[in-house]
Amino acid sequence: MTQPSIPPLTPQFCFSTTVLRDFLRLSRSAIDDTITQNLNALATPSRAGFDPTSTARLGPRPATQQIDAKSCQAFKDQVLFPSWQSRSDVLSYCTLVATSPDPDDPEATLREAEKEKNRERVVDERLDPYSARFFPREARTEQLATILRQEMGVENIVRARSWGIVRERCGDIENSWEDALARWRKLHTVS
Repeated sequence: MTQPSIPPLTPQFCFSTTVLRDFLRLSRSAIDDTITQNLNALATPSRAGFDPTSTARLGPRPATQQIDAKSCQAFKDQVLFPSWQSRSDVLSYCTLVATSPDPDDPEATLREAEKEKNRERVVDERLDPYSARFFPREARTEQLATILRQEMGVENIVRARSWGIVRERCGDIENSWEDALARWRKLHTVS
């Protein structure tokens, strides 16, 4: 259940989309992808080592075993919500980077040259109906914004799935993960 540490948040981290996506993927795989196993460990913690008779079928077992409220709350407060918060922090920071002007864009001059060349081009659509098409390069901030929109969509799906499992196993009464995370943030935010 170890989650990756939050990397130093810099614009370079955000523009290194492979590193950004790797952080998000590793964080999701450490907590959300293994949520059932993590909750199972809370339900039946090992006390005295492995007992081979514990694997024998003793009859029908309940489909899901409820976990005591104290263990569930500790898991949410110490593992689940901090992981979600770290990913939210990274996505929020990178969204700010994506919506800010980028004076260090290495392809800015190349894009401007392409635009100028396109303006000077003479187009005869009778000879080539596709010659009028021009596909300028996207600025890296636009590329980052697109990636962040995709990752936020993935994050919402992953959190909804994980929260559904937590609600089922812990008997939580809060309806949405958004409400639960907001409540956790209020309790754990340093003022």
